[in-house]
Amino acid sequence: MKQDDERPFTFHDAAQFHTVGLDRFEVSVRQSHQSPFSRQRQACHNYSSAMTYDSIIYEVDQGVALITLNRPERLNAWNTKMAAELGSALADAQAEDAIRAVVITGAGRAFCAGQDLSAGGDTFADSPDANPHEQGTPSTMPWDVSKPVVAAINGHAVGVGLTFPLTCDVRFVAEDAKLQFAFVRRGIAPELGSTKLLSRMVGLQVASDLLMSGRFFSGIEAVEIGLAARALPADAVLAAALDWARDVAHNTAPVSVAVTKKLMWENLRTEIDETFQRELRLIPWLGSQPDATEGVMHFMEKRAPSWSGSVREGMPDMDF
Repeated sequence: MKQDDERPFTFHDAAQFHTVGLDRFEVSVRQSHQSPFSRQRQACHNYSSAMTYDSIIYEVDQGVALITLNRPERLNAWNTKMAAELGSALADAQAEDAIRAVVITGAGRAFCAGQDLSAGGDTFADSPDANPHEQGTPSTMPWDVSKPVVAAINGHAVGVGLTFPLTCDVRFVAEDAKLQFAFVRRGIAPELGSTKLLSRMVGLQVASDLLMSGRFFSGIEAVEIGLAARALPADAVLAAALDWARDVAHNTAPVSVAVTKKLMWENLRTEIDETFQRELRLIPWLGSQPDATEGVMHFMEKRAPSWSGSVREGMPDMDF
């Protein structure tokens, strides 16, 4: 896929953009977050702070909760603290009748650049006995919320930064966002039931293309294949998502929306939950293998990967 050479945020090889640990971006990303996002926020609504967190910002106004992933110096990289705070904020939104819709976005130029790789080669070496929340899954997911949850993908979204938005109801995306299900390039497998979700959304062939290759694709392509509802200029994504959410908040019956969402998700959830339980065993197993270490290290060292796994001799037990 051709990269956008006009933007300063570029990489030589699509496989090299997965997550963070890139200290040279710290100043520029912080600067891009502070004033442009504030101006955009003031232009489209007047949010008042509802709760205080470290890794996210949670605000409520006009019946809409806005959750902002707030680690811009790390491109909003995912970690267990962010996951726990997301779960708490979503639970709060679920508990408040006055909140009719939720919008999730990212601070700065990225939505979420994937798993934080600060642990290096041990990044994905979770214990198979750890509970989902210890493995970085929010305790409340968007599919648990009986109100529409909208992902405003304002910039780059990779790995869990893309599978998490799949669990939302509607996705708005920046046209030039770099999107990637990078798992197979890191020696692990997709999570959050995304093998089921993506296949349902875009069909088996397109899902196979994206999940088995781990290639980059753009926000425009995401709309073309049915993964997102609309692609817009990056600075228009949040405003469009908030407009959609406010329309729901002001013009739809809350119980009608909740019933509709439950009917849409209930059959799919059975499949997702089964897949999710298998992931809890398979992904830690994969994360403990040499190829998971190699997947992280070749990216961090900016070199070609050298895989050692054998399908004939090294497959995990898939029958549990």
